[in-house]
Amino acid sequence: MKKLDLFIIIYSIIIILSVMYATQPLQPLLAQKFDISITKASQFTAVIMFFLAISPIVYGYILEKVCAKKMLIIASFILLVTNIFLAMSTTYESFFTFRIIEALVIPAILTALMSILANTNKENIKFNMSIYVASTVLGGLVGRIFSGFIATYFSYEFVFYSLSLGLSISLILIQKLSYEGDAKVVKPKLNDIVTILKDKRFLLVYFLMFCMFFVFAGVLNVLPFRVKDISSNVTEFQISLLYLGYGMGILVSLFSKKIIAFFKNEINTILAGVCFFLFITFFLVTQDIVILFVMLFLFCIGMFTVHTVSTGLANSLKDEQKSLTSGMYLSFYYIGGASGSIIPSIIYDYYGWNIMIYSLIFILSIVLFVSFKNRALFLKEG
Repeated sequence: MKKLDLFIIIYSIIIILSVMYATQPLQPLLAQKFDISITKASQFTAVIMFFLAISPIVYGYILEKVCAKKMLIIASFILLVTNIFLAMSTTYESFFTFRIIEALVIPAILTALMSILANTNKENIKFNMSIYVASTVLGGLVGRIFSGFIATYFSYEFVFYSLSLGLSISLILIQKLSYEGDAKVVKPKLNDIVTILKDKRFLLVYFLMFCMFFVFAGVLNVLPFRVKDISSNVTEFQISLLYLGYGMGILVSLFSKKIIAFFKNEINTILAGVCFFLFITFFLVTQDIVILFVMLFLFCIGMFTVHTVSTGLANSLKDEQKSLTSGMYLSFYYIGGASGSIIPSIIYDYYGWNIMIYSLIFILSIVLFVSFKNRALFLKEG
């Protein structure tokens, strides 16, 4: 792959993920601006996760073959325009409508970018996919920090105008891509989906990541409101700095092989990751923002350890239908994230932060029990 093409793809992924997560640190501000509940404010992020969840299945029926570059250009232009309208929105209804439009086009962009990465240098597909994952993590981090900084020192409207500028640059760069092939989207068959779900190993991995991302998204989505409750003087930029721990995802993905080697195999690594994640979740009940900041770094290490290892494990369980098994993994992952962005916010709204955290600990305890009880399924394979 040409260095310019790789740079364009990485930049585009980062800007897309920035758009996706830019609203998260701003949720208390947006809730106040539009006079809406915590749950409604949480929908600004959840709606995109929901469409990312259904896209591997739904897009297979809509887009069997489409020019990846053309899809990138059209979808990126729509995203650019919607971000301008987000900045101009004065009501919850209009803001949410434009976020729904973004939720429709973001999966198309990410599908095209992943397709280009997978098809331009097939010999290094694993390396290319690791670049994709690292870029999404970096994009999620940059988007949160950037939006908090801009909203604090300029205005929240300027966040979306700035993202539109970033998308304009992406549009110019995309036209320089040398890849002219199709983005091949798998059209899943119901029988194939049922067959995969009958395999207890896949079912366990999908259940595991649904619950893990449910908890992870729940904490990160409600976090801005929790911090505002602790100290009303906290700025959006200070809130966004709490997401710095998200960058641990890049380090974990880079050292995943060494982490697995330390724990001997994938299932032991996953069990250790869930245990660590569960243990750290107990400490999130703190009212000290500095301790919360440190705990979130460790919280992210636990999550990304399980996510990184589970992704590799899911892709290695079946030689055929890798596109479908990966697509189903992402569907369960993002459905968990979408649900986690809404349900914990409802619990928080009615019962407070501590009850929400204890509810998430209960879910993680079930995950640990089920995973430990079924660990032999994977050890036999080893």
